[in-house]
Parts: sequence; structure tokens; C-alpha cells
Amino acid sequence: MQSVDRLMGRGVIDEALYEELEEALLQADTNVNTVREILEELRRDVRSQKIKDVVGIKAALQSSIALRFTQEASPLAVAPSGPTVYLFVGVNGAGKTTTIGKLAQRLTKQGKRVLLAAGDTFRAAAIEQLQIWAERSGAEFIGAQPGADTSSVIFDAINAAIARQADFVLADTAGRQHTKGNLMAELQKVARVTEKALGRPAHEVLLVLDANTGQNAIRQAEEFIASAGVTGLVLTKLDGTARGGALIGVWEKFHVPIKLVGIGEKVEDLRDFDPARFSEQMFV
Repeated sequence: MQSVDRLMGRGVIDEALYEELEEALLQADTNVNTVREILEELRRDVRSQKIKDVVGIKAALQSSIALRFTQEASPLAVAPSGPTVYLFVGVNGAGKTTTIGKLAQRLTKQGKRVLLAAGDTFRAAAIEQLQIWAERSGAEFIGAQPGADTSSVIFDAINAAIARQADFVLADTAGRQHTKGNLMAELQKVARVTEKALGRPAHEVLLVLDANTGQNAIRQAEEFIASAGVTGLVLTKLDGTARGGALIGVWEKFHVPIKLVGIGEKVEDLRDFDPARFSEQMFV
């Protein structure tokens, strides 16, 4: 997103500046109604706080964005005993498999025993990629041949985790089927089979959204939340050009807790969601 410092380079807070900020927010894929609300709040803050410089207007803008995320601290759920199971859902290319790999590395570094389940049997490349992540992170791996039943892979993985006393099961799922209806039916089956194997629903169903998809992220969220029992959101690729303004709209519409964000390629670039830090990332 455009730098607020650059926009404020001439040192004048005028109508032209507000128009440039509006354009910058829209380019960051922020919903047009949300942009208007943010700018109205900014105008009020400038008047009431007598803001006259770039430091003040940047702070007010970041605060306005951060305060829109009213969720309480919402860390990933962890089982008191037995394996903790996370299902990852989302469209192909959103970053599900990479997110699983990065989270696996985080957990294994904490001394946890982690098992990765290659439930995206629709794509051979996804199975191979997850196996590479397992080897890299020191996690265990449960997979099957391409085209195998996704639910069976995850069922076997949960049973293996119970038998081996593993701490976590991170399960990939397909992001594409022959039709959208088939995909959602498959995810519902995965949820049922997970509950059968575990004796309770998955501890988290994490919807992975690509920051660069813009307002399409809201449509994706609507479909997956309605069909897949989503408990948390993961926003990836915040190092791209969009800066994830669409996440504001997703949160305001669905109020599903935001759990993780990915801001780069390194393992440590998968971070717990922090509204203040997120708002800063929108204005580098």
C-alpha cells in the first residue's frame, strides 16, 4: 500500500490528501463503505485532536483500523488431553499447505509431536509438498495416493496420532472439486469423520484466505463459513501489494476470529494475529 509518509510529504492536511488516502485504502482492497467510515473517523480525529503532522495522522489512521477488530484475544484452541486437530480449508492457491508446514515447524520447535495429514488428495502436488514440509519440520506424515478418499486419510491420521500419543494433527483438505457443491459436501464429510475418529469436532477449522484476492475473499469466506464450520481465519501473503484490506470486511461481516497471518516466506513470518500490527502493515 502507498506510504502515508509519502502522501503527507508536502506537509498539508487538505482535501487532496483525503482523496489520496481513499484511493490508497481502496487499492488495499478495503470495502468502499468501510473506507468512507474510516475517513469520516479520521476527519473527526484531525479536528478534535488538532492533528497537523504525518505522525499524528498515521497514528489516527492505524488506530481507526485496529479498533475495527473488536475480537478478544483468540489463540488457537489446544486439547487438554489427546491430539489437538486442526482442519485447514480454502481454495487452491490460498496457501493452506504452506501454512500447515510453517505451523508444524513452530510446534515441533516447541517440542510437540506433530502429524501432518495430506487430505488434499485432489492434487498430487499438494501431497508431495506436505511430505516435504513434514521432513523439513520433523513432523510425521500420513498420506495416500492421489484420488484417495480425503476423509479416510484424515481418519487414519487421527487414529495414528492417538496410537502414537502425538500432540497435534494438522490436516490439509482439497480446495477444488468438480463442482463447488461437491467440494462443500466433501468438507462436511471430513467434519463428520473427524468427529467420529476424535470423539468430538476438530478443535479448529481454519479458513485460509489469500490477501491478494481482495473482495473475492469475502465471497470465499461466505461459502466456507456456511458449509465447513469455520472457527478461525488465516490471512496469507500479506507481503504482497494488496496488504489485506479485505480482511476488515470479512471480519465486520462474519466476526469469525482471526487466528494467524502470513507476512512472508520465512517460517517465522507466520504470526498470531495482532490488530495493531496488522494496521501498521497496511501503511508501511
